[in-house]
Amino acid sequence: MPTSDTGTARADLFPEIAPFATGMLALDARHTMYWEESGRADGTPILFVHGGPGAGATPTHRRFFDPGHYRIVVFDQRGSGRSAPLAAIEDNSTQDLVEDMERLRRHRGIDRWIVFGGSWGSTLALAYATAHPDRVLGLVLRGIFLCRRSEIDWFLYGIRTVFPEPWRAFAAGVPAGERGDLLGAYYRRLTDPDPAVHMPAARAWSIYEGACSTLLPSPETVAAFGEDRKALGLARIEAHFFTHHVYTAENDLIRQVDRIRKVPTVIVQGRYDMVCPIVTADELARAWPEARYVVVPDAGHSAMEPGIRAQLVAATQSFRALG
Repeated sequence: MPTSDTGTARADLFPEIAPFATGMLALDARHTMYWEESGRADGTPILFVHGGPGAGATPTHRRFFDPGHYRIVVFDQRGSGRSAPLAAIEDNSTQDLVEDMERLRRHRGIDRWIVFGGSWGSTLALAYATAHPDRVLGLVLRGIFLCRRSEIDWFLYGIRTVFPEPWRAFAAGVPAGERGDLLGAYYRRLTDPDPAVHMPAARAWSIYEGACSTLLPSPETVAAFGEDRKALGLARIEAHFFTHHVYTAENDLIRQVDRIRKVPTVIVQGRYDMVCPIVTADELARAWPEARYVVVPDAGHSAMEPGIRAQLVAATQSFRALG
């Protein structure tokens, strides 16, 4: 059953920590993937799966995990963050990313690991787990997104019912005559080779997402989303996935829950998440009553909101016995 109680969860992230190993893993003729490990080399492996798609990981993401217990594996998905080439959408699909995660697991000599993902990271974590259930010790999922057309339409148009000002700025990034198809209009600009065309579009898209991601206004979040590399990777790859890699009724991830029903799982969802509204997390939780479902009553979408942060750390702490 869902709970809105934040309980006795640790409120703070763990201290900053540097990786003890980093590398670039060749994926194919085009893509190489950044990876890093921190924490305890002989600890329980746990994989951080970033959102977006295209957002990339940051040093802060290491801090959800106790470095004295976990072997913390972080990577940037192809086209994202420190992976190369930045914002490349060629040969970039959900299946490619799932295969990349398996390649990384084998490369690092890991047998099984806990998988931790939020937003698009929850999509990819579920896709990986249903494809490779024997490799997953547990799942921590936050801000559930299943990459379905209804969710994408909400992102493009529905959010304006709650965030009209950011939406107007987003819509103003394309001419009025193209606003009936914001995804198509932005996709054309984001894939234009001219930085004078794609960079303004990338900033407008990414800042819109950042502005809608927190319960209360967060200038720091908006500024981070407006940084050029993050904006380009996030906006171009999101538009690519939203155009070409939508989950349909036939391959919806909820239909595949039986493959992972017995995997220990915690689902953390902000009550007032406007980027990935709670209706999706609720649907997943009803289809998967074995999972622990935690509704944070005073949070939006961001993993950095205090209540969500505390519940994510509590979830990783509760999984210390796995492995």
